[in-house]
Amino acid sequence: MTEPAFPDILVFAIPAFVILVAAEFFWLRARRKDLSFSGKDGLTSMAMGLGMTASDIVMGAVSLAILFYFWQFRVFDLGYSLPVIIIAFIIGDFKYYWKHRFFHRMRWWWMSHNVHHSSEHYNLTTALRQPWTNHIGAHAVMGIPMVLLGFHPLLVAFVGALNLLYQFWIHTELIDKMPRWFEAVMNTPSHHRVHHGRNPQYLDSNYAGTFIIWDRLFGTFVAEDKNDPVDYGLVTPMTTYNPVKVAFIELWSIIKDAAQPGITLGQRFKYIFAPPGYSHDGSRKTSEQIKAEAGL
Repeated sequence: MTEPAFPDILVFAIPAFVILVAAEFFWLRARRKDLSFSGKDGLTSMAMGLGMTASDIVMGAVSLAILFYFWQFRVFDLGYSLPVIIIAFIIGDFKYYWKHRFFHRMRWWWMSHNVHHSSEHYNLTTALRQPWTNHIGAHAVMGIPMVLLGFHPLLVAFVGALNLLYQFWIHTELIDKMPRWFEAVMNTPSHHRVHHGRNPQYLDSNYAGTFIIWDRLFGTFVAEDKNDPVDYGLVTPMTTYNPVKVAFIELWSIIKDAAQPGITLGQRFKYIFAPPGYSHDGSRKTSEQIKAEAGL
């Protein structure tokens, strides 16, 4: 059977990303709200996006090869009709919710995802601030169950790209609230602003990609509170605009922590696989500890 041909929608969308980023900037500037932007921060975010595109070109074939390996063990072959694509998108979004949740709960995967949270500004450039180490982190393994169920590897990659494309527009402060029914079902700028907050009450919440219903179902939904404005960024702030450092600083930190002298083998593994913020001597705090200290 001929392999399906799906467009590389994220690459095709790059011109639209650039136009919308510029439009948002000038709109905010005209209203003297350009504090939402930092030139250095925005350039770093765009450099991270270009770097992710390059890493996908160089290493994406490896991740796709992993999925194709497991394709031979599929239970079904569901094809790629429109209903199958829709079902794949919904299942893929459910998978994204749990993948995203794991990214925040295991430092090895946080090693990549922390890049997206490292900006202390929230605008459309933040959507482009993506990691270069997805393939090092072996994120492709999360797609294996869908492949075994009978969704073609290229379809799994396509709906994943669609999910990321949807998430671009929710990285803005220009939109306050969408209609109530939309806020109830879909991920929105309000919901995703919460996810980017380092306020104790906002930590570990709103993991949704497209459908916020997963957070509502699994108890991770937190509504934006206008009395507690979102403070964006990492609990331990990123102190550099150098894209290479932004991409690899957490990987280097993991290596240093796990290789330090005088700790047990179990502690070394925890520095890699325990939640971010773990320390054997209590010198740092996990998000759970931060929330507990805040009485949440």
